[in-house]
Amino acid sequence: MRILIDECLPRKLKFELSGHEVLTVPEAGWQGMKNGELLRQAQLSFDVFLTIDRGIALQQNLTILKIAVISPSASDNRFETLRPLMRKVLAALPDIEPGTNIRISG
Repeated sequence: MRILIDECLPRKLKFELSGHEVLTVPEAGWQGMKNGELLRQAQLSFDVFLTIDRGIALQQNLTILKIAVISPSASDNRFETLRPLMRKVLAALPDIEPGTNIRISG
């Protein structure tokens, strides 16, 4: 599965998603893009967008997109805080559908 990690998340998270092709927004060359534009561009190359942005599902109509969004729910966006949630992210990947938003909590 191809996963894009939002620029507001630690880059090191990509190494916690082994078995998948993972890039960060800066690695894709899309830093600074607004969420709507970013999702429209990402859906052409990625299956999942990983972001801590809680408002993305409210701000964007995900049902018309060909990409799923996974939103880890954590007290902050530090690697140490998010790392334990990556097991749940990996577990959610086989069943995720385009146009959906899944919230992952500890």
